[in-house]
Amino acid sequence: MPNPGARNWAKLVLLGMIWGASFMFVSVALNGFAPISVAAARISIGALTLYIMIRALGVSLPDWSAPQGRAIWAAAAAMGLFSNALPFTLLSWGQTYVASGFAGVCMAVVPLFVLPLAHFFVPGEHMTLRRGISFLIGFSGVIVLIGLDAFQSIGSDYEALARVACLGAALCYAIGAIVTRLCPATNMLSLSAAAMLCAAVMIVPVALWQEGVPARPDTLSLAAILYLGLLPTALAQILLVQVIRDAGPSFLSMVNYQVPVWSVLFGALLLNEVLPPQLLISLALILGGLLLSRKRVRALV
Repeated sequence: MPNPGARNWAKLVLLGMIWGASFMFVSVALNGFAPISVAAARISIGALTLYIMIRALGVSLPDWSAPQGRAIWAAAAAMGLFSNALPFTLLSWGQTYVASGFAGVCMAVVPLFVLPLAHFFVPGEHMTLRRGISFLIGFSGVIVLIGLDAFQSIGSDYEALARVACLGAALCYAIGAIVTRLCPATNMLSLSAAAMLCAAVMIVPVALWQEGVPARPDTLSLAAILYLGLLPTALAQILLVQVIRDAGPSFLSMVNYQVPVWSVLFGALLLNEVLPPQLLISLALILGGLLLSRKRVRALV
């Protein structure tokens, strides 16, 4: 693998901070918006930003009239659902009951979910013994993270359901990564804009149906929404494309080691969150599984 260079390392650290801080900003946005509205607002802002960008650059959306164009739009719709609309909604709802740091740690599970999915759906990405062991180690961290009593209290304990929702968001991101990998070759900015537009079409009607038009929010909540739409939803997508082109998807996957750390730091230092006592143990197990899966093995995401 070629040396990624200092510029790509800087972009990787910036991505980790942007995505890590997003969980804190979701918690702030929830003070003025309902959960689905948070997801719909950030996706709408991100979709509008990316669409304006591709128009300014002279990049067109995929051509629906061409057979390959229809396949790309199908992939974009799946990406919009699994990489944006569904996980953003699950995380927003989950963070009404769990700390932002907890939600951020759950994102470290994404590459572990990718391993078994890639085994069945991505040619050449078979589950080796090393990957199998890393998955089991990481999954044990997931069990610790949720708590052994979580499933016994589902139905009455919303915190337990929220933990499962955050893990469900991680699974959605993993499915979205598989879909992205299998999508036909196309301009990545065009694909990103198409996926975000599809997500907006999916989530905005649901938000209006379930929660109605949001009341006038406080300034801080509105600022949090603008951050979520412009940075972790739109700008991060641009940085992601640049890093993949310059240094490859394997290098980009190292951002999964940073996001949980930043989310815990931001939540504890700026929101004074009290984190579950098992969080550090689960984080060590999850990151240990990730490190083992990456050793001498190319990562998918």
